[in-house]
Amino acid sequence: MILSASGASSLKAHLANEEGFGIAQSLTAAHKIGCHHLATAKGSGCYAASVGFGGEVKLWRYEDGMWNEDLKDNGKVKDIWAVSLSSDARYLAGTTHDGRIKVWDLQNNIEEVWNFETRGSFGIDQHKLMNLGLASPVRAVSFSPGGKLLAAAGDSTMIMIYETSSGEQFATLIGHAAWVTSLDWNDSGEYLLSGSFDGKVKVWSIERKACVATLLESDKAIWSVKWLPKVGKAERFAAAGASQSIALYREANSS
Repeated sequence: MILSASGASSLKAHLANEEGFGIAQSLTAAHKIGCHHLATAKGSGCYAASVGFGGEVKLWRYEDGMWNEDLKDNGKVKDIWAVSLSSDARYLAGTTHDGRIKVWDLQNNIEEVWNFETRGSFGIDQHKLMNLGLASPVRAVSFSPGGKLLAAAGDSTMIMIYETSSGEQFATLIGHAAWVTSLDWNDSGEYLLSGSFDGKVKVWSIERKACVATLLESDKAIWSVKWLPKVGKAERFAAAGASQSIALYREANSS
């Protein structure tokens, strides 16, 4: 099932195995004045986080065939833009307009445990972030499946990947011509998917630290990209954007 947000107040759950992405559930009035970011945990796929234009963050749980609100924001998580959940749904990463990246422990009273601006567990201060090109608004953030890497990108057009244990820079991925708006790892952590305001979707090899495929989705901005569960051996992913449609891609020469 695919969860989607379009800037409206409601979230929608789509059936990923049916032509046309039929709507299975509408989460009406999830965010009073609209939702701008949505993320799911890769582990079980049963947890999601959404951020509204009113500043509120909501967590969702998939149970008994339905999505339901799991935990309301208690005020500790606020003023963030993009969000990502770790595979086990324990950690929530959020980005800010001034280039910061924060991480909260959802199982420990929603405590802030990492902060890229202060010298926290990641050990990266604001000066180093500026040198890495992420002082601009960070519009996308994503944990790798094992939680060992964290990818972030935004107005600088570069994608930065960090080691979560040390905060050291693991890779810099360059190739987009405009803001990077969305990032997502495949289940094995071998590939990173990116969508950009330039209308392109790119697939990056983490081992090679290079782009291995580029798809020109449209001349309009891409707002969200997402890997889908495999069907056989094939990798699949979806892309959505200003064209107001969801496009589904499948790896060539796979069964």
